[in-house]
Amino acid sequence: MRILVLGFTGYLGGHVVERLRALPGARVLGGGRSRDADHHVDLATADPEHLAKTLASAAPDAVVNCAGAVAGDLVTLAEVNTRGPAVLCAALRTAAPAARLVHLGSAAEYGPGAPGVAVTESAPTGPVGPYGATKLAGTAAVTASGLDAVVLRVGNPVGPGAPAAGLPGRVAAQLRDGGGVLRLGDLSAYRDFVDVRDVARAVELAVTAHGPLPPVLNIGGGAAVPVRDVVRGLAAAAGFTGRVEESVSGSARSAQVSWQCSDITAAREVLGWRPAHTLEESLRALWEDGRTP
Repeated sequence: MRILVLGFTGYLGGHVVERLRALPGARVLGGGRSRDADHHVDLATADPEHLAKTLASAAPDAVVNCAGAVAGDLVTLAEVNTRGPAVLCAALRTAAPAARLVHLGSAAEYGPGAPGVAVTESAPTGPVGPYGATKLAGTAAVTASGLDAVVLRVGNPVGPGAPAAGLPGRVAAQLRDGGGVLRLGDLSAYRDFVDVRDVARAVELAVTAHGPLPPVLNIGGGAAVPVRDVVRGLAAAAGFTGRVEESVSGSARSAQVSWQCSDITAAREVLGWRPAHTLEESLRALWEDGRTP
């Protein structure tokens, strides 16, 4: 089985590649802008015709799109998160129409949740910022493509290698810098955290599943966790005994989205998937990974 992973050098993509390479009989190819890529692909600027030729040469049985932008201006977000999936689908229809496409979406596509309610895939979407809006548009491109495609709508990934662009990685970086004070924004929100290794396992199951899949599947921890608990968990893993200073200010999106939780029933029923790692295990792995020489 030939599997092309786009965005293979990123946080999610790296774990996905590692998981897929353990599949018996699988040949995993990396696609992206990196010099280490087997196939040079830049979804933000790619011409559909040229991309189709690249895909034809790769001859994939499955394509996993882990490419995405979590920060930047609106143009950057739209190019990567919206145009990228649309161009990819157009090229796949020409070059590899039978290939399965597994696209990584985001729970940010749902927007604010109601406290105490886990959202299903049929819930209305209402993202509050450019990131969620551009990811939702990318999901629309995939689900309307007519391809054998599924969008895995991922919660807040955490675990080894978490980048500083997200709260867990940012807190871990501060802890490694030392000092007796952690200065952070508002930590009152609730989020659905999922181990990055569990996300990679969901991708593996989606790639290898027989028969058509639902257009969208939630991949999350299945619980709304106070963000403060994540900070406390990382502090405990690091042996931090200082104090946490929490300001009332924070990101605009966090202020507008105080609660997020995904219902992961469908992923369990369709893929046989459920989280294998507890949040405590994920936070410990994040901390220990950063301390490895």
